[in-house]
Amino acid sequence: MRPRLGVSTYSFWHFTPEKTPLDDCLRWARELDLDGVEILHQQMLSEDRDYVQGLKRLAFTLGLDLYALSIHQDFVWPDAEQRAEHVAHTLRCIDLAHELGIPAIRLNSGRWGTSGTFDELMAARGIETPLPGYTDDDAFRWCIDSIEACLPRAEEQGVVLALENHWGLTFAPEGVARILDSFDTPWLSFLLDTGNFLDEPYDALAELAPRACLVHAKSYYGGGEWYTLDLDYRRIAAILRAVDYQGYVSIEMEGRECASTALPKAVAELRTAFDGSP
Repeated sequence: MRPRLGVSTYSFWHFTPEKTPLDDCLRWARELDLDGVEILHQQMLSEDRDYVQGLKRLAFTLGLDLYALSIHQDFVWPDAEQRAEHVAHTLRCIDLAHELGIPAIRLNSGRWGTSGTFDELMAARGIETPLPGYTDDDAFRWCIDSIEACLPRAEEQGVVLALENHWGLTFAPEGVARILDSFDTPWLSFLLDTGNFLDEPYDALAELAPRACLVHAKSYYGGGEWYTLDLDYRRIAAILRAVDYQGYVSIEMEGRECASTALPKAVAELRTAFDGSP
C-alpha cells in the first residue's frame, strides 16, 4: 500500500508577484486525481472567516483532504521581542489550521541569516556561521523555548507541529534530532523534505524517516528555481516502506517548467516509485 499522494500549493506559485489562487490549486489537484492538498500560508488571499471556510468547503466538495498548512517563522533571534512575534504568528497559524480542519502545520527552526541571499546560503551548502557574540547553542535554546511556548496551543487545537529539515538549525539530521529529543509530546513531529539534504541525501533520509509524520517530495522539471537534485524516488520509496510510513507524500515542484506539464510527470514518477502503477 502506497502512502497518500498530495501536492503543495507552492508548486503552482513559487512566490511570483501574482499569487496563484488557492481555489485553482485545489481544482488542479482534483484533475490530477490526488488525495489532498497542502496549503502555503503566504499564498492565502485572506484570513477572513468567509474565505477560510470557503476553502474548506471547496476541498470537501472536491473530495480532497487539507492535510497541512505550511507556514514561515523563524525562532533564531537574539531579541526576545522578535522571537515573541514569531511565536505569536505560529499560534495564530495553529488557530487558522484548526479553522481549516488541517491537522498539521509545517514548522521551521529558523536560521542565522548571516549568509545574505538564499543563493549564497546554497553556495555554502546550507551552513551558516552564528551572529557575532552568539553560538549555535544559543540558537537551539531559543528555538526549543519558542516551540515549548507553542505546544499548549497545538495540543488544545489538535494541530501537530511538524518540524521540517528546512535549512538553519535543521540542515543536518543532528540538528533535527536535537530539537525533537528535547520534548516528549505527540504534538511535535518531523516533516521529512527529500530535497533539503544536499549532496548524498539518502543516509540522512533513512536516519530520520522513522520520525516522519509528513514527507515533502521535491521535483525539478525544467531545472530548479534555485538548485536541482537528481533524486531517486524508487530508493526513497524503499526507505519509507522499510519504516512502514503511511502518511502523506506532498509534492513540491520547484522546477522552472510550467506546473500544468511538470506536475503530471511528478505524479506519475511518484506513483510508479511507490507502487509501480502508471
